[in-house]
Amino acid sequence: MFAAERRQLILEMVRANGAVSLRELARVVQTSEVTVRRDVRALEAEGLLDRRHGGAVLPGGFTRESGFPQKSHLATAEKTAIADLAANLVEEGEAIVVGAGTTTQELARRLARVPGLTVVTNSLLVAQALAHANRVEVVMTGGTLRGSNYALVGSGAEQSLHGLRVSRAFLSGSGLTAERGLSTSNMLSASVDRALVQAAAEVVVLADHTKLGTDTMFQTVPTDLITRLVTDEPPAHDDRAGTELQALADQGVQITVAGAPGGSAGAGGPGGDAVPGRQQRRDVPLPGPRRQVPGAGSGLRSATMLGEQSPGAERARVADLRRR
Repeated sequence: MFAAERRQLILEMVRANGAVSLRELARVVQTSEVTVRRDVRALEAEGLLDRRHGGAVLPGGFTRESGFPQKSHLATAEKTAIADLAANLVEEGEAIVVGAGTTTQELARRLARVPGLTVVTNSLLVAQALAHANRVEVVMTGGTLRGSNYALVGSGAEQSLHGLRVSRAFLSGSGLTAERGLSTSNMLSASVDRALVQAAAEVVVLADHTKLGTDTMFQTVPTDLITRLVTDEPPAHDDRAGTELQALADQGVQITVAGAPGGSAGAGGPGGDAVPGRQQRRDVPLPGPRRQVPGAGSGLRSATMLGEQSPGAERARVADLRRR
């Protein structure tokens, strides 16, 4: 396929889906990710699309947010690996909150196997994934339906979260940086996510490497309130993602990394089985207590908090990501 034909096909895929990963583009046009990345760079120079870490999206900058159909096609393998590991953090009998997003939807599918779990959510997709789980209680917020991501937003959603106390909040977003923390492109979604954070003693962010180093309009969780980040292994060429991981670790965020395909099976645990063909998770803890969300941490329903881990060679392990 000639370069012009290849780039036209890439542009058509992005226009049809809103966002497409480099891996998927390479598969469709039957070439390497290196070649596709060069094509995407050329199309961006013409103003026809925007590059994102690991993919390409329609142009629009800070104010544009892709809808659910577009997001569901971006970094799908990475989201699956992240959900597998995040599910292992959830214990039987816990009460948690789960925000809206395609990655949190994948997490919810795995939480259906955790007995005695109570899940509070503003996401119709999360609720749907748990609708037939006999041993899981689902509590939905009120609010106004936002059709682009099937989430309940607005004052009704926020007010229904007042007075709530749970052990952990699992959130995703549009971007994550060490400077600003987690952010999203929509003001209403950001406001509800902040209310979810206020209800939890710990905050776990689920973000694939394509979101690392990306900053969007509305901050949802500042870095000092993020307890743990669950992400995937950045590609060897992605220096920006590796640098961002190091900066997040320097600020005390515990980092759990899903390995690239081809390694040993991931460790099983509550809410998740071993995942064939993936490396075991790698935890990168840092010494010292994390700041808890004000007003949280007491009166939790069967809450099991994450224990402190030995610091060891944590910085070296994160730095290793940058060299890969």
